[in-house]
Amino acid sequence: MGEFVRLEVEGGVGTIRLERPKMNAIDTQLRVELQEAAEQARERADVRAVVLYGGERVFAAGADIKEMSTMSYADMAAWGTGLQEALKVVARLPVPVVAAINGYALGGGFELALTADFRVVGERAKVGVPEIQLGVIPGAGGTQRLTRLVGPAKAKGMVFTGRHVAAEEALALGIADRVVPDAAVYETALEMAASYASGPAVALRSAKQAIDDGLEMDLDAGLRLESSLFAGLFATEDQKAGMASFLEQGPGKATFTGR
Repeated sequence: MGEFVRLEVEGGVGTIRLERPKMNAIDTQLRVELQEAAEQARERADVRAVVLYGGERVFAAGADIKEMSTMSYADMAAWGTGLQEALKVVARLPVPVVAAINGYALGGGFELALTADFRVVGERAKVGVPEIQLGVIPGAGGTQRLTRLVGPAKAKGMVFTGRHVAAEEALALGIADRVVPDAAVYETALEMAASYASGPAVALRSAKQAIDDGLEMDLDAGLRLESSLFAGLFATEDQKAGMASFLEQGPGKATFTGR
């Protein structure tokens, strides 16, 4: 386990927990440990869903500006590429991922939250990409994942101003999937993740791949991908169990093994 990031696993759900005082600012060490934790979650057969969590006070307030401020162009090119790669590992986890957001999720912290499939946001949380206020732009997915999530005009409205977006507006924009009391954020995200962890793991992996990869393709290519993944699931035990259960007991009663 890392000093600032650790993976905890219980009941099929892995929590990737950020713990760098005081605000989970993303420096080189946290970035490396985040990637390592995500890689561990990817390799562990007992991890069927993941929660990203920064604690009760803050999700992650952004990149470590003190570390960044002294970097040269070459330094920053390497650092930014490294952060993008770390977040890419999280985004490509082959299981459902839920971000549990309390307090601030800003800059690189918000970009981490955008790698999740779903975001549970506390009532007093604020999210945003404030990089323009530092004379730069988001560099770890903020201009790309946010645009794909909310559309170009809404993304430009956030990126061009760097403003903080409160929870209810985040819900209206489609950034947040649920807004709950701050004290209920982690438990709500855990419950959501657990509901997926009990599902058919191979089918969920295929569904995530079809949607995420399909977004990068034209419609015909996406349909071919979907068809191939659909047919491949007929080689799984879960498909046989699911259809047998449906015929014998009706929908929604199958028990899946993840094979």
